[in-house]
Amino acid sequence: MTLGKVVPMIIEQVKALIAKEFGVDGSKLSPATRLVEDLNIDSLDAVELMMRLEETFSFKIGDEEASTLKSVSDIVALVTTRTASHA
Repeated sequence: MTLGKVVPMIIEQVKALIAKEFGVDGSKLSPATRLVEDLNIDSLDAVELMMRLEETFSFKIGDEEASTLKSVSDIVALVTTRTASHA
């Protein structure tokens, strides 16, 4: 599967995970959606989100790495990079 086909799938998976975890409408999420500013995610929410991402995509996210994830697109970029390196 090419990266051009994988990225849209990852975007949808990330949006669905965030929608379920935080009770938001997934159709209103976009890559530009900011976790803190737009979704009001606090530090505890962020930890829970990182745990769900780790479970869903089967890789660990370090604290420093987690602190760089500010938007849906940041998460998608991380997941894309990590899953591509394990393919």
